[in-house]
Amino acid sequence: MSTPSVTSAAPVSDLTRVLHLPGPFALESGEALPDVQIAYRTWGRLNAARSNVVVVCHALTGSADVDDWWPGLVGPGATIDTERWFVVCSNVLGGCYGSSGPFSYRTDGKRFGLGFPQINIRDMVGAQRLLLDHLGVTYIQAVVGPSLGGMQALEWAVTDARVGGLIAVGTSAQHSAWCIGISESQRAAIAADPAWEGGLYTDDRRPQAGLAAARMMAMVSYRSWSNFDHRFGREAGDQHDYSVASYLQYQGRKLVGRFDAASYYRLTQAMDNHDLGRGRGGSTRSVLARISCPSLVVSVNSDVLYPPREQAFIADAIANSRYEILDSEHGHDGFLIDVEPLYEMIRSFLTDAQQAKQRATA
Repeated sequence: MSTPSVTSAAPVSDLTRVLHLPGPFALESGEALPDVQIAYRTWGRLNAARSNVVVVCHALTGSADVDDWWPGLVGPGATIDTERWFVVCSNVLGGCYGSSGPFSYRTDGKRFGLGFPQINIRDMVGAQRLLLDHLGVTYIQAVVGPSLGGMQALEWAVTDARVGGLIAVGTSAQHSAWCIGISESQRAAIAADPAWEGGLYTDDRRPQAGLAAARMMAMVSYRSWSNFDHRFGREAGDQHDYSVASYLQYQGRKLVGRFDAASYYRLTQAMDNHDLGRGRGGSTRSVLARISCPSLVVSVNSDVLYPPREQAFIADAIANSRYEILDSEHGHDGFLIDVEPLYEMIRSFLTDAQQAKQRATA
């Protein structure tokens, strides 16, 4: 375990730590990754029993800095109160904020790029599990995640008996044809950039235009018709572009400044591969039904990327579940924007789950 310097596409907190996994890390595909490192942050103090743990999993372009992308969720007196809980958030395997991925360096001093193998959600959670083992965690009060983070949270709940609670927001139990189609279009935009070079580009010539175009596509799917109509309408913006066009161009440039194209490519492939039921001797629904811990499943009512029917399916399949709907016109990104009602749902769930655990062990 060490502190930065961290190989990252953008600055990360000085409080980031790095765990170097011992030996090769076996992927579900059968390949193995040597010298894997996992970048992570913690908040609060681990109790003597090492059981006061909440794991937060981030979305596609997130990092271990949950206090940055979900401000107000974690801290003293916050929704996830660090005077009570020990919080862990790690950058996913395949990410570009300190964990091993396409942005990492090979032994020859060049970046992996698409030489980094395809991974999936199960691989991400497997690496996180080794981190929690390293920390000596005996019980996890809840695993919390939105979008890609929700996929990880579901995988945790299916595969690890230490998980005592699940909070999945704006996610699915298997990636839909709709989402796969959107992801494939984004990858095609990245690959069409002349600088892509088959995913083996160099730092001095990166596929910025392709990644920016992919982000613009993503932003349309992250919002809603009514949000764009109310916010932009048909107003003209800079240089006579429509305001919505200027906004999307800005979002594209912004991501290029903080993310890696090959990492984006591999992570969207991992999301497309997501299916809790795959290879587990039953349907996706029957595998969800194996989750016995208290579960909070949250939809954003205007989400067109992961529509509420997908979260309703998850909640209906889990016997001990609570289903909530976040009222937001902001689409999928509502979980990042209309946070106060969401935080209240999470706070209430954690309180009830802890009380239920105390009654069960009394």
